[in-house]
Amino acid sequence: MNFKDMKVQIISIGNELLIGDTINTNASWLGAYMTSLGFEVTEVHTISDKIELIKSTLSRSMSDSDMVLCTGGLGPTHDDITKAAVAELFGVNLRTDKRVLDYIKKLFETRNIPFSKSNSGQAEVPENCEVLFNKMGTAPGMWFHEEDCYLACMPGVPYEMKYLMENHISKKIQKAFGDIGFLHSRYLKTVGIGESTLSDNIIGDVSSHFENGVSLAYLPMPGGVTLRLNGMGKTLSEAEKSVNILAEYIYSKAGKYIIGEGKELTISEALGKILIQQNKTIATAESCTGGMIANELTNIAGSSAYVMGGIVSYANSVKVDQLGVSEKDLENFGAVSKVVALQMAKGVAKKLDTDIGISTTGIAGPDGGTIEKPVGTFWMGFWSKDEHFAIKALFTKDRLLNKERSSRTTLEMARRVLLNIDEMPYNLEKEYI
Repeated sequence: MNFKDMKVQIISIGNELLIGDTINTNASWLGAYMTSLGFEVTEVHTISDKIELIKSTLSRSMSDSDMVLCTGGLGPTHDDITKAAVAELFGVNLRTDKRVLDYIKKLFETRNIPFSKSNSGQAEVPENCEVLFNKMGTAPGMWFHEEDCYLACMPGVPYEMKYLMENHISKKIQKAFGDIGFLHSRYLKTVGIGESTLSDNIIGDVSSHFENGVSLAYLPMPGGVTLRLNGMGKTLSEAEKSVNILAEYIYSKAGKYIIGEGKELTISEALGKILIQQNKTIATAESCTGGMIANELTNIAGSSAYVMGGIVSYANSVKVDQLGVSEKDLENFGAVSKVVALQMAKGVAKKLDTDIGISTTGIAGPDGGTIEKPVGTFWMGFWSKDEHFAIKALFTKDRLLNKERSSRTTLEMARRVLLNIDEMPYNLEKEYI
């Protein structure tokens, strides 16, 4: 088979997943894991503990895929019915696996826990399965090969599932499918630009690059978009080459919006690297963000080299006493205004003797808005010896989302100034005194 043909579906079983008692982290982990092995994840199902639903979902998934991964419903209680459903689906009986039973009994004995009938039921498996021994728990994994499709059933406990995938199922996959191919991924991080603008107006149509297993995904987040570039190849170098060609094209179109690469890269980390390179220091003056920007900056190891400190000036009296904001301007223009944002940025830089000062003042919500200044109105200020301006944005009506977006926008504003990029985040205009 060609590496582009391998399809896998994921099934998560459990009422607790559907009603929100438990977050389904298994599906996302399995999706990433199987993608890294060269499979195309076509569908993810989350279903309840009903035997007919489990049977029908398994049947459909196996008929449409090369492989199916199933988690949940292998525990000792009455609602753990996955094994019974699988046995009925394949028309086989359950058998007791002696090795698993002996292991469970010994484990209970070691922990001085009474052994019950329900615990012995965990050693029962469908007759047609290959048992995958689970050293991390009492429920074994199960491996099936029926009608040109492979099925792996695992416990829903995340660390047990991961143990079985990494120590047993990955080897089964290698033996069953051989070298499917190599996957290479690159994550390009952008901040201060919307998904549709980035896709439609900046990058444009890249379909001509989607040959030989190459793909591009836009992953929006508060404050920006992550671009995930995937490439497949018969060799790792071939996969890397296919992705690199697409990456070069994207950089040529959207380079100034890209803060760097890496799935976990943050704007604070990107800004920190620039501050170190330019040997500059920064201070923060925050009202509505309540110290979030300072927290973001100091989350980075080594940030003491460039972060001198910050002032959370939530009350107007603190703006006046600590940052030198004019009481008259506060009275005439209000705390959420250009003039106050400008004075806050300059005031904190002067007070803490830094090269750069940045500030935020806004109406985070959900209350406090007016017709002139609705909820989500934010001013973000910047000061250095070369530039002194503020930008105004209107975000959402969600308090926490507003704080997050304004924090990242302010940090991106500083990054662009330091790199001499005149265009501000979201194409907001610089406003001067």
